[in-house]
Formats: sequence, structure tokens, C-alpha cells
Amino acid sequence: SSVGGTHYPNWTLPPPFKIEPPPTLSELHKKREEFWDTQPSYGGSREIWDVIKAAVTSAQTSGDIQTARLFVESAGIIVATPHLTVVFDERGAKYDIPRWVLATPTNVAPEPETNGDVA
Repeated sequence: SSVGGTHYPNWTLPPPFKIEPPPTLSELHKKREEFWDTQPSYGGSREIWDVIKAAVTSAQTSGDIQTARLFVESAGIIVATPHLTVVFDERGAKYDIPRWVLATPTNVAPEPETNGDVA
């Protein structure tokens, strides 16, 4: 029971891209954690967000896109874009996932020198 529109069962993570200003890896990780923590309060179901997060984490850490697709498929998630940036659940709720959550930009900035200071 698809909501209509296109479904990309063979989605992949986004191709290389840049974001401005270039984030450091630690900034990126912090932004991603904030994204996953706060998204459920903007709508959609926490269960679906958890599945999307598990799929993305699996694809990023192991490079195992097949397993990631299975997570998504088994939850009945409809993938509306080729790179998982927009998905719908079976009730038709929309989930927007920024590219920087799905993949690391090519222009990550070097970490600033801390000189031993504790931030």
C-alpha cells in the first residue's frame, strides 16, 4: 500500500557534495546527534526515525547498503528520492533527512588547535 509517487528501493547515500561554511568532523557529529535527538519532536513517528537512523548508521559504518535497505524496507518506509533525503512512512508522514546527516561533505574543515584548553 504505497502512498503514491516514486519509490526508490535501491537508494544510495548521497554522492560527494560540499557545504558552506565547511564544518569540522566534530561539529558535524554534534549536528547529526542533535538532528537525530530533535527530529521526532518535529513530526513523524519515533519508531520510523529510529529505523532511518539505524539504516543510515549501518550504511555509513559498514558500507553495507543492502542491510540498510532491508531496515527501511521492513519498516514499510517509502523512499521518495534516490539518496534517502525524503521518505514517507505508511501513514504518509514525510521525513526530510539532510545530506550532511547521510554523508560526510568533501570539504570538512580541520579541527581547530585547542592548545590543551578544555572547551
